[in-house]
Amino acid sequence: MKAIVGARLIDGTGVPPIPNTTVIVGGDSILGVHPAGSVEVPYEAEVVDATGLTLMPGLIDTHDHLAHFGHDLAVRWGIDEPQSLRHARVFDVLKQTLETGFTTVRDAAGLDAGFRDAVDRGLMPGPRLKVALNFITPTAGQADRTSPSGHSPAVIPQPDLPLGIADGPFAMRAKVREMVRAGADVIKTAVNGWGRPTRGLGPRDQIMTREELDALVDEAHVMSRKVMCHVLGGSGLRMAVEAGVDSIEHGSYLNQDPELLEMMARKGIYFAPTFSVFYYHERRGSPHESARALHFREHHAESLRLALEAGVQVVAGCDAGAFVHGNNAHELTCLVERGMKPMDAIRAATGRAAQCLGLENSIGTVKAGLKADLILVEGDPLEDVSILEYGRAVNWVMKDGEVYVDRRLSRLP
Repeated sequence: MKAIVGARLIDGTGVPPIPNTTVIVGGDSILGVHPAGSVEVPYEAEVVDATGLTLMPGLIDTHDHLAHFGHDLAVRWGIDEPQSLRHARVFDVLKQTLETGFTTVRDAAGLDAGFRDAVDRGLMPGPRLKVALNFITPTAGQADRTSPSGHSPAVIPQPDLPLGIADGPFAMRAKVREMVRAGADVIKTAVNGWGRPTRGLGPRDQIMTREELDALVDEAHVMSRKVMCHVLGGSGLRMAVEAGVDSIEHGSYLNQDPELLEMMARKGIYFAPTFSVFYYHERRGSPHESARALHFREHHAESLRLALEAGVQVVAGCDAGAFVHGNNAHELTCLVERGMKPMDAIRAATGRAAQCLGLENSIGTVKAGLKADLILVEGDPLEDVSILEYGRAVNWVMKDGEVYVDRRLSRLP
């Protein structure tokens, strides 16, 4: 049992901070949250002195790619290094991500279910994982890894990362079932181009029929899986919202069809803008990627502003894994820079993110009965949310009641 005493609490619900609290943890759960002086610390509890620190829920990233290390063709095909070396690098990324304060990450393609299971079994430290395994798209979509020259990946298919190409509604249903069989917690699809330089397919061009998407969404929901949908704009964006996907990933041109924002708010469709990845696309992407990101930069910021006005639930997802690992909190900085209030940005990476993942009854807020995923921060992220980047101000990390990081300078005897 542990008692975290003296911290200023930001509980992940959006309510104002509560000064000088006592939080009791037993096993893997929070037993109680109390104002100072309102509870006697159990004699058997280890006291964690959090005086002068900010206590928060463990942070949640709703969209990352923890097994991606670049956009070069050899890297994307997985032929640049032995798979054992790549796996070792992924485990290092998982450890690093946890140590920066992110206790839960939804991986949006590339990470197989074995990594999730290894973390769950305590074989390696890392955030709680929810995995998509791979995209599901028709030919020429994000799941199609054919090179611009027309060559297919010169690798043996990995059964734990099923190939995601499916053409037609019946194939879509079968592919959803295949992903679930391989361990997918969420179904990832894409109805626009972007990540592949397919000739003639830009970020607003539709690559899937309504019948295909309806089949995918219906089958995923039958199997109790949420659908996260890569889409930037155009007719595919309207199709995705009307079909009832569970989250819009990117949504860079939502401002061009504001009616969709009202529909998203009404249907409870979450919006993960993923500004962080486009920050890197602008600066380090290929020429065509950089040009596209620069083109919609203002549209993207306006889409966030209109989404907030419409009451859409905005969540934090960095999507930046192929560029940088360990700075998932950069997305919070991006959200604030584009007009979101710091408290709302924190909620986008805590309580609201948990709702997006369907985990609000176990993580995301500091509440009795929930999992003890907690971090202590030196400083005030409501004054400067960027102190969370790279975990610079995070000096104590607990996941499932176990302390993984303790950098506090002082503690009670």
